[in-house]
Amino acid sequence: MAELTYFYGTMNCGKSTLALQIHHNAVTAGKHCLLFTKHDRGGGRITSRIGLSQDAVVVTDGLDIAAHVRSVTSGGDPVDVVICDETQFYTPEQIEQLAWLVDELDVEVQAFGLLTDFTSHLFAGSKRLLELADRRQELQVEARCWCGERGTLNARTVDGAIQRQGQQVVVGDLPQASLETGTVPTVAYEVLCRRHHRLGITRAEADRQPGRSRERTVVPVA
Repeated sequence: MAELTYFYGTMNCGKSTLALQIHHNAVTAGKHCLLFTKHDRGGGRITSRIGLSQDAVVVTDGLDIAAHVRSVTSGGDPVDVVICDETQFYTPEQIEQLAWLVDELDVEVQAFGLLTDFTSHLFAGSKRLLELADRRQELQVEARCWCGERGTLNARTVDGAIQRQGQQVVVGDLPQASLETGTVPTVAYEVLCRRHHRLGITRAEADRQPGRSRERTVVPVA
């Protein structure tokens, strides 16, 4: 029986890498796969920070994923596995379409995404996946806060300062023009422990404050 599996974690925990590994293993086993992604840095590709990538269908808010898969199968091409990356950005309706593929077409669906946004609240797509998934699996690769503690929350920064307000979806690591100042601040993301997310102390802020770096914890390497 096919299942809807939701793999989740913070940034830098290897979600896209695992998605690409699962795709590789499935293709090697003779499975027919479709890949989907939304707001990936690579556009129409699933990309991993370690350099792996694979072409994927770009998910827009208006895309009916179930209808897209049906159009592929009606054209004579089988679909055994659907792999969806960046599912935090999918609409709740699109998550329901993934569940429909499992229940009605017996297609295995592997979904990957973040749980929470930069304000520490659930994304709508992530919430619906938690509600509907047959299996929910937190990835075991732990990202670390600058202090060395386990990173559990995603932070958005502008020129190194944590942001508490703004649009939920802003592509990071790219310059965003500021109409107010005429400058081009750098929008980025980093993983923080709950304490430093609450206090708003990013890596850049820690480096700017004398003595703050002494708070960093030395994590032994196994």
